[in-house]
Amino acid sequence: MVRESNKPDSAKVAREVIKEYHAKQDELIPILLKINKKLGYISSEVLDQISKTMRIPKSRLQGVASFYSMLYTSKMGDHVIKFCESAPCHVEGGKAVWDTLQKTLGLSPGETSEDGKWTLLTTSCLGLCAEGPVMMIDEDIYENITPNQISKILGKYS
Repeated sequence: MVRESNKPDSAKVAREVIKEYHAKQDELIPILLKINKKLGYISSEVLDQISKTMRIPKSRLQGVASFYSMLYTSKMGDHVIKFCESAPCHVEGGKAVWDTLQKTLGLSPGETSEDGKWTLLTTSCLGLCAEGPVMMIDEDIYENITPNQISKILGKYS
């Protein structure tokens, strides 16, 4: 993710990505995904820029951006953890893993650490129900995790 000190011009990034996709409205989700990846999240100002450039009502953009769990509308930590809270993961020991994860990070769901390193989120499913408990850190997926593995997994992101 991008730190404030070297933050790119978000309006410029939005314009460049929109131009890359030829401002086609049927490319809205790929446009939002790419902007999200480049900036770390899609701010209200970026939604204004997209609305203006693509002539899409901001309310529609907000609806799309807030619907998809892979798009963020607020600043996230350098590493985003998504923990699966589905029933299959829970049955396989997910609650103990979740409790350990929260305790280790000192975070509750939806919180970002003070140093900006971690954001902790829950998700209803990561599509790996037979491999639970499952969590995703950035784009890395961890399956069949146990409470004892949490510190080692988080240590990979130091």
